[in-house]
Amino acid sequence: QVQLKESGGGSVQAGGSLTLSCVFSGRPGSTYAMGWFRQVPGKEREFVAAKEWGGENSYYSDSVKGRFTISGDNDKNPVYLRMNSLEPDDTAVYYCSADVTGNTIYTGSYSRPSFYDHWGQGTQVTVSS
Repeated sequence: QVQLKESGGGSVQAGGSLTLSCVFSGRPGSTYAMGWFRQVPGKEREFVAAKEWGGENSYYSDSVKGRFTISGDNDKNPVYLRMNSLEPDDTAVYYCSADVTGNTIYTGSYSRPSFYDHWGQGTQVTVSS
C-alpha cells in the first residue's frame, strides 16, 4: 500500500525553526520528484518546495526561498523540509507529495499539485507573532 506520512509540525514563534519529515512507504516503482505543499482554509494548495529524486535540483516558491530547504534523495530515508525564520504567513497544513509517473520531469514544472500522484494527510504548522 502506497503511503506518505508527515511528521514534525507544531507551534513556534516567529523567527523559529521546524523540520518536517515525510516517510514514503509502498513505493510502486520509480520516484521522479518529491514535493512539499501547504494549504490554509479557503485557499488553494500552494507549492512550497520540490526535489528531483536521485538528482541535484531543488525548487522553491519565492515566499520560502532562502528560508526553507528540502533534502533527501534515498528511497530508504525520509524527505525533510527544514524551515528557518518562520513567519506567521507560513501557518498552514503542510503536505508531502510524490510524483511516480514522471509528470514533473517531463514538463519541467514542479509546482503543480496535479503533477503529483500520492499525498500524505498533512501536518499542521502554526507560527505566532
